Amino acid sequence: MPPAETTSAHDDSRSDDADPVRSFGWQDLFAHPDDDPRSDGRLDGERATLVGYLRDQRLTLEMKCADLDAEALARRSVPPSTMSLLGLVRHMADVELHWFRNRLAGQGISKHFRDDDDPDGDFDDAVADPGVVEEAWRTWRVEVAFAERFVDDAPDLGFVGPEGHVLREVLVHMIEEYARHNGHADLLRERIDGRIGQ
Repeated sequence: MPPAETTSAHDDSRSDDADPVRSFGWQDLFAHPDDDPRSDGRLDGERATLVGYLRDQRLTLEMKCADLDAEALARRSVPPSTMSLLGLVRHMADVELHWFRNRLAGQGISKHFRDDDDPDGDFDDAVADPGVVEEAWRTWRVEVAFAERFVDDAPDLGFVGPEGHVLREVLVHMIEEYARHNGHADLLRERIDGRIGQ
């Protein structure tokens, strides 16, 4: 259910019609629509669309984690879940590695934060330590950069990795994976400081 329209103590002289944030009553959005770094969804062609939507999903995860300290990033959802925003960053670093380095590029590299002996290490070991946070972001950005280079260098979306995975399908899957976890991130962030949606 969308939030009810509200009158904010911060209202200025602009009418509701002049400000889409105020007209919807969503005072706690992450970015005013004019300042949102993500695309407006109007992308030209299949490749640009898939790459653009994946980029926007990655940006959304970053936005959900913005301006939080290590304690807030590591805060769990509700028992018995061990999910946290920090855990999601660590998890997505391993997902990026799995699909782009291993499935498409055939590198066979071990995951960063989980393995067969500790399959939930990406979430369980996401603790409120600034060093753990720094490592998570650094690792995630390295994996995203590799994925972006790989996609840029691929001759076409029909590229097939050594195990038979098609680039086009992997991009769709990654959009799906981020979208699912960004829904989790919405709820986690709202529980931390009330910032919602978008």
